[in-house]
Amino acid sequence: MNEILENANKEIIPWFTNHGFRILVIIVLAIAFNFLLKKTIAKIVKMSVTEAAQKSAEAEKKRERTLIRVSSWVILVMTTVIAGMMILQEIGIPIGPMLAGAGILGLAVGFGGQYLIRDYITGLLIIFENQYHIGDMVKLDATEGMVEDISLRMTTLRDMDGTVHHVPHGDIKRVSNLSKYFSRINLNVNVSYNADLEEVIKIVNKVGQDMATESHWKEEIIKAPQFLRVDDFTDSAVSIKIVGETIPNRQFMFTGELRKRIKEAFDDHHIQMPVIHQIVRRVGSSSKEDPEQ
Repeated sequence: MNEILENANKEIIPWFTNHGFRILVIIVLAIAFNFLLKKTIAKIVKMSVTEAAQKSAEAEKKRERTLIRVSSWVILVMTTVIAGMMILQEIGIPIGPMLAGAGILGLAVGFGGQYLIRDYITGLLIIFENQYHIGDMVKLDATEGMVEDISLRMTTLRDMDGTVHHVPHGDIKRVSNLSKYFSRINLNVNVSYNADLEEVIKIVNKVGQDMATESHWKEEIIKAPQFLRVDDFTDSAVSIKIVGETIPNRQFMFTGELRKRIKEAFDDHHIQMPVIHQIVRRVGSSSKEDPEQ
């Protein structure tokens, strides 16, 4: 027992008072440095991301959150690696051979990890080019959904069915942002050839204008939905196009309510919407037996 205490006094306690204290200082400084650097980066991002005329305040906030999130992750990785190497050196593990081995390993991994590197580089470009943010509705090639998370390697989307898609940045060939700055109302409505088009246009414009002035919707409407043009002539109807603008991601709710109100307004004014009738005939029946022939 005395020998153990003597060894503790001679070796363990001096090691803790010397190297142990240094390790504690390294950990504290790493945590403090990480905290301060994150705060500094957050301030720099907020100062550098200035509000443009075509951008909403919400769009700027989403961009700030995305940049701060990614920058904080990079800072955490860097401080953890540096602090870990300093702690290993204090423990007595030489880091020189480890760095040399890491260089050789990095060269070997580089050939196999080229796709991973491509994902990271593309992720940086997506973030700093302001292509989309967390909360945007986007279409990445054939995958469409709401952006739930962005890391340097991949983007996480949730589609309208609730399915979560993890899309590596290196696989993205085309980015379509459906909610950047504003969202577009793009609605086609079919009316009968017997309908008075001038009356139809007045009704559509009034419905859109009335919705845009209501307290429930006016904060979300940028441009009231209005008649744009006669879009097409089909076999049974005249198709008219209605367009407008809402704040990001509110076009679906507004378009659904707009359809409902247009249908009610058409019913009130006795404007017919075409109904396709399908006639089914029995195969092999003669004209005398088929009363519809």
